[in-house]
Amino acid sequence: METWELVARESIRDLVARYNASGDAGRFETMLELFTDDAVLVVPDGTHQGRENIRVFFESVAIGNGRRPGGRLIRHFTATHQIDVLDPDAARGRCYYQVLTDAGLDHWGRYVDRYRRTDAGWRFQERQVSIDGTVPGGWAADRLKP
Repeated sequence: METWELVARESIRDLVARYNASGDAGRFETMLELFTDDAVLVVPDGTHQGRENIRVFFESVAIGNGRRPGGRLIRHFTATHQIDVLDPDAARGRCYYQVLTDAGLDHWGRYVDRYRRTDAGWRFQERQVSIDGTVPGGWAADRLKP
């Protein structure tokens, strides 16, 4: 494996971690900078293209300071992150995620991503979010449908 590929892999791992931390803290400006200008976010109830449309989606399901409606803390955890570096400027990946609130496990699923290297570093070009399950009575049970 060449050095540029190792750098790409570590940069992409950092990208995913920054997405989780920024979103959980309600730092949407910081989180949106992690997407390309023409990025696509695919969620179970629709597709959102471009940073402004992605912003509208995130603001519709979350509020700032790491809290969800009802005052619940939220933390996203990812695991089993597989990264396929296609060339020095493109990669794809997939990982599992689970979301914890102050009440415990809330929902879980998968991210399937396409990444692109830009002048600002590696960014999400496309993120597909699948929800595999929710906890009955949890925050996502009535809001996010698998």
